[in-house]
Amino acid sequence: MNNIGRRSLFRQAFSGLVVTAVSRDAKGYADTFKMPTSPKEAMTMLTQGNGRFQAKQLPSLQEDLQILRANTVEEQKPFAAVLSCADSRVPVELIFDQTIGHLFVVRVAGNLATPPTIASLEYGAAVLGVKVILVIGHRNCGAVKATMGARAVPGQISSLYQYIHPALKKGEMDANVASRENARFQADSLRASSPVLASLIKEGKMSLDAAYYDVGTGKVEILA
Repeated sequence: MNNIGRRSLFRQAFSGLVVTAVSRDAKGYADTFKMPTSPKEAMTMLTQGNGRFQAKQLPSLQEDLQILRANTVEEQKPFAAVLSCADSRVPVELIFDQTIGHLFVVRVAGNLATPPTIASLEYGAAVLGVKVILVIGHRNCGAVKATMGARAVPGQISSLYQYIHPALKKGEMDANVASRENARFQADSLRASSPVLASLIKEGKMSLDAAYYDVGTGKVEILA
């Protein structure tokens, strides 16, 4: 047999091994990830994932991305939705140790409940069936700081201020306290502005909470 023939046989054999390995890995992944069936279970998964993130133990990063992509090409079934700030220091999937297809993430500066973000979260809840929505503010949020200082900014950046101002009515406060208050306010705005979300919450099919992420420690605090 010439070298070309041997190389062809080797490629065929190797391809068969890869297909077998991928099939086994895909089954293993499906067996290890269990979709939560209640808001409480979904919140527990997020909390445990943040604990792994703080401990620098992230098994989600070890999953084969090719397999994960293949499993989510036709549909998505996230178990939680997150309204987060667009800040580059808040990598939502990482801080909850989740991977492709697990979280439905909406990001905008200041984690604001505006008509477009509300519509996106309604889709996540009513169509995709997420069990939890978290509105996450964070330490040293530039949008909150700019609003507090009424800073002159270029372009349309100042259009964000109108959505954050109501959260600051309690008077002078530390910027990080203001970020917490803003997260609470945006979560309350979601409840009040969306009959879709309010109905799902009332029926016990979903929970909606505010949270605060410390970019220094990596801890996510669920706010009362």
